[in-house]
Amino acid sequence: MSRIICALALLLALAACGGGHKSPPRNLDNACSIINERPKYLRAFRAAERRWGVPVHVQMATIHQESRFDGDARTPHKFVLGILPMGRVSSAYGYGQALDGTWDEYREDTGRRFARRDRIDDATDFMGWYMTRSYQRNGIPLSDARNQYLAYHEGHTGYARGSYRSKAWLLRVANKVEARSNAYKAQLEGCRRFR
Repeated sequence: MSRIICALALLLALAACGGGHKSPPRNLDNACSIINERPKYLRAFRAAERRWGVPVHVQMATIHQESRFDGDARTPHKFVLGILPMGRVSSAYGYGQALDGTWDEYREDTGRRFARRDRIDDATDFMGWYMTRSYQRNGIPLSDARNQYLAYHEGHTGYARGSYRSKAWLLRVANKVEARSNAYKAQLEGCRRFR
């Protein structure tokens, strides 16, 4: 009998480790579909909105651009001679693609020592913290998805210097983030779960 109990305990422990929802939701073009499939995401977005003031649709559009809602997202490998992997392009990781140094600064500043980039509630809180700092340092409204994304990508100093102005590809991406943010906002207004 004790072997059966041990086997069941092991099975339950293994089951608890899996299914962490780091993989993306099925329909990333529909905000209602995302929050219906992953109610935990909506709780995380709302908590960050309450704490930092960043609208849910701005958070969602930024996460879509950064990781396509993949909690394990990483930058690609660099290769030497085209075949030998030599580390990654950057240390960006998780839902928000936060860099190691910026993530450490966030954890120290907020006291969230055990926060992880691959947990949606931590990633959204990080995003709220970072975008609030973009507002404080550069005057970017929290609802301005385009300019918030540019500051998110270039850093506060890079944004202040206007480093994005010479990057046509980045301006196109920021316009896409703004369009997706507007689409998500319109969709969320019609979501029963969002009201």
